[in-house]
Amino acid sequence: MSNFYVSLSHEPAAASWGANAKLSFVEGGAVLHLPDSGLNLRQIQKSTRKIGALGVENIEFVGDWDAEQQWAFATSYCGAGFKGAITWCKNADESDLKTRFSAMQFTRRLVNETPEELSPESLATEAAEWIHSLAPEHVTTRMLTGEELLEAGWHGIYEVGRGSCRPPVLLELDYNPTGKPDAVIDFALVGKGITFDSGGYSIKSSEGMLDMKCDMGGAATVTGALGLAIMQGLKKRTKLFLCCAENLISDHAYKLGDIITYKNGVTVEIVNTDAEGRLVLADGLMAATESGALKIIDAATLTGAAVMAVGKEFNAIFSLDEEFQASFLASAAKVHEPHWRLPLMPWHQEQCASPFADTANSRPVKGGGAGGASNAAGFLSRFVGNEGKGWVHIDLAAAYNRNGTELMPNGATAIGIRTIADQLIG
Repeated sequence: MSNFYVSLSHEPAAASWGANAKLSFVEGGAVLHLPDSGLNLRQIQKSTRKIGALGVENIEFVGDWDAEQQWAFATSYCGAGFKGAITWCKNADESDLKTRFSAMQFTRRLVNETPEELSPESLATEAAEWIHSLAPEHVTTRMLTGEELLEAGWHGIYEVGRGSCRPPVLLELDYNPTGKPDAVIDFALVGKGITFDSGGYSIKSSEGMLDMKCDMGGAATVTGALGLAIMQGLKKRTKLFLCCAENLISDHAYKLGDIITYKNGVTVEIVNTDAEGRLVLADGLMAATESGALKIIDAATLTGAAVMAVGKEFNAIFSLDEEFQASFLASAAKVHEPHWRLPLMPWHQEQCASPFADTANSRPVKGGGAGGASNAAGFLSRFVGNEGKGWVHIDLAAAYNRNGTELMPNGATAIGIRTIADQLIG
């Protein structure tokens, strides 16, 4: 199939296309009409979605495009099931664009897989195999599965996943380009890997459950980010922790009223089995803290409250470390990925009180009540060391769109992988 050529123009479209038209068509392609100044990325994305509706597969950029303009087009064009090809402008940025595209497509494909295809074990395996393929001489992995989690003290992942016949998994991957076994660990990445979330006994509605294959978006995002950073020349030792489980109902599933005692001694009463992401992340954050990593970033499709707060175009950011949070948001601005800060204070740890344990895993009201995203972040802060210094939590409100939006195609977005990769490399 021939390529569909896309070019930019700072001239207005012909009057026949309508007043103030931002998009026109020529033989074999389309022209995006932009103002004279600025990258105009949002306008590019809106025009891209209109081109995408035509069913064109192979796109070729022609003329004078900035790398970020090409990237904005590609991210808005290549939705679930995309089988076409992108031909980038022949310039110094072409190689980096190809690298970004590879990482984005891996991340999106993983999130878009069906829950039957992607079990906790296969999620951990696919992530490990991809990272290993990028730097086989620098990568080692360890997977704890099923009962092995109990023996190692990782009770959160085990409890959430024990209702499924497909066992839960904690993947620990060590990328160590230094070759020194005692090298400092600069970063630890922690990802929520719930391959399907029924809500457990706090069962979701059919509508709410439909797209819960995307509830492992955190694991996909941190894996995609690490892979991208490696392809861009990462020299820092980085560990990856994926907390993988299916949250299902069975005669062996965890229940409301259960109490989990974590490895650090914190006891947690279960008041909502659908607040499971924070339960598995708690183990991952403790493992990351135990590793001695200087900085920890976790990512999770954690709360509907974050979506209510920032919409589905932004990811929400939480931290008790002002300097690290500012650095992270600077990376987000640099790579044009939308992230927004939401409140987190030490007292958010106390917002989910329990008369039977140190804390509950949520509040026993719909959606966790007011401030639910901050309260979830407060819960997580119990499981990182150094009073939260060196830790950033990402609630991935912008991770997935079932039917697409005016800016993004259907399925996973992979928003966040470039920001995290910039932090790793910077």
